[in-house]
Amino acid sequence: MSVIDGYLANVSPAQRVELERIRAIVKAVVPDAAESISYGMPAFKYKNRPLVYFAAFKSHLSLFPTSGPTEVLHEQLRDFKVSKGTIQFTPEKPLPESLIKQILQVRLDDIQQG
Repeated sequence: MSVIDGYLANVSPAQRVELERIRAIVKAVVPDAAESISYGMPAFKYKNRPLVYFAAFKSHLSLFPTSGPTEVLHEQLRDFKVSKGTIQFTPEKPLPESLIKQILQVRLDDIQQG
């Protein structure tokens, strides 16, 4: 059992399904990303740098990709509540897989540029 499994065991079933979907997408796109818990949230690190964090809250879920992707992809994120470095969504209105992949690519580019 990973540290993320422990976190997911404590969220609602609908939230768990959505966060597991995001986890699977991250693992597929960035297989070398390391799972951890950071700031009390599930996190992925790549090359020892934060890739993305995600978390469940009472009325929403959040993906924390840092501010780069939220700035670069602001048009694609217009249907979601976004603040600097945070994207809020729900299991009923999830982030599309293609958008998650774009977010990951922006983060990977940021990490590669150092």
